[in-house]
Amino acid sequence: MGSKRQNDSVVDEEELGPDLKRHKSLGELSPSSPPASENPQLPGFNYGDDDEEEDYKSKQNGSGYDGDEGDVTDDEENDEDENHIMRSRDVEVRKDCPYLDTVNRQVLDFDFEKFCSVSLSNLNVYACLVCGKYYQGRGKKSHAYTHSLEAGHHVYINLRTEKVYCLPDGYEINDPSLDDIRYVLNPRFAKEQVEQLDKKKQWSRALDGSDYLPGMVGLNNIKETDFVNVTIQSLMRVTPLRNFFLIPKNYQHCRSPLVHRFGELTRKIWHARNFKGQVSPHEFLQAVMKASKKRFRIGAQSDPVEFMSWFLNTLHSELRVSKKSSSIIYECFQGELEVVKEIHSKALTEKKENGDDQDAGTEGSSVIMETSRMPFLMLGLDLPPPPLFKDVMEKNIIPQVPLFNILKKFDGETITEVVRPRIARMRYRVTRLPQYLILHMRRFTKNNFFVEKNPTLVNFPVKNLELKDYIPLPTPKESEKLRSKYDLIANIVHDGKPNEGYYRVFVQRKSEELWYEMQDLHVSETLPQMVALSEAYMQIYERQQ
Repeated sequence: MGSKRQNDSVVDEEELGPDLKRHKSLGELSPSSPPASENPQLPGFNYGDDDEEEDYKSKQNGSGYDGDEGDVTDDEENDEDENHIMRSRDVEVRKDCPYLDTVNRQVLDFDFEKFCSVSLSNLNVYACLVCGKYYQGRGKKSHAYTHSLEAGHHVYINLRTEKVYCLPDGYEINDPSLDDIRYVLNPRFAKEQVEQLDKKKQWSRALDGSDYLPGMVGLNNIKETDFVNVTIQSLMRVTPLRNFFLIPKNYQHCRSPLVHRFGELTRKIWHARNFKGQVSPHEFLQAVMKASKKRFRIGAQSDPVEFMSWFLNTLHSELRVSKKSSSIIYECFQGELEVVKEIHSKALTEKKENGDDQDAGTEGSSVIMETSRMPFLMLGLDLPPPPLFKDVMEKNIIPQVPLFNILKKFDGETITEVVRPRIARMRYRVTRLPQYLILHMRRFTKNNFFVEKNPTLVNFPVKNLELKDYIPLPTPKESEKLRSKYDLIANIVHDGKPNEGYYRVFVQRKSEELWYEMQDLHVSETLPQMVALSEAYMQIYERQQ
């Protein structure tokens, strides 16, 4: 009997029903190979929970997921399935439970992956509300049931259905005092609440008595993940994007774990009833690692500009319904450039290499001009090279450059020399401005030996950046008004040496128009003047309406 218990240590088959039997037969419940690929909190994933089978099916009808594919044809399994549905209706629901006072909210943390701490499975997982650990199942021989007997912990919440049970008795607890736990597990926002977010000024209080501002909470740096944290904090200031992800119905058609994890993280950051004043983006980072094929991973520092570019493009491709359709990403960030490319023909290049000079007329005839329109999500700005000489104090002079000087790259006349894929002269002109403009200062240059960082300070306005004064813009239609004035909402900064430094971000809180400096868990109010004194690396500007 003991050996059978070990072999069946995950959950008793009789308790699980046909769906989980099928998982078990595929080896998905083996502790040696945890099903990390399946996503526990995604709507519509079948946990094989014998008690919520019918509840799951009714929810399934309103969801964009197909759930588990593959038909169960065995008559015996079908009969068993019906028995489970009948049993699920017979679970006793009680309003009073003598163990409710043992619930310890201080230890509850729903930011981490929903895996059983014993079997490492993400199917049918419950959180013990007394010690905070995750266990699988609640039938006899299940890990949660065993834990309830061994540790004397009796109150458990199903991490998918949010139902609370008392083990080993097995009855469901229906008590409104547990609603705050459900809100922390799965924060919810009504449309009215979302619309009022930028008008609310009140602080929230965590369980430990500390105060925090919803939307201005710190993010754990799990290990070298500050490049992700600053990107997330910046995107949280983009109002239409934030509002879209606060309501899961907007993206229920999408099957991407990355999209749902980002939505979950957005709701946790803006939730006003959290138990603690910070959020751990652990589940989101796991989804990023999987979606990027470990290009961005925990423990390896990366560039927030690269991450922002990859993340926005991935979100767009996952959210759009068809190849021609747009998404909330393009609606917020997409602008358009007119690109004029001048390429010298091979004959001219060869003659120049041979030392053969040509007259201007011949040279003009051997230049190929190409004009094209291309969309953009981000504009890269080139910084002037730093001075080579030191001053009297033997220190390098830190040069400064106005933002308007480096914006001239997009005036349609300034020539930019490019080497790849072939030598060409480029001219850029903005033909359509996005609602949110992302600017990237090219601080890092790589050569064959090392990475160099340009320390040039960029002088930029925090408010009222008027683009039409510096770059030519398209004339609007008769009924439209040209809107070209922008306000800064996020400024990502890099401090330190190229390969050893760290990132922090300045963001604006709209309800009070105050600026905050955020570096992982550290959040502090700062002056707008301090924002402009930093080595800006990436900025997001919002167009004035």
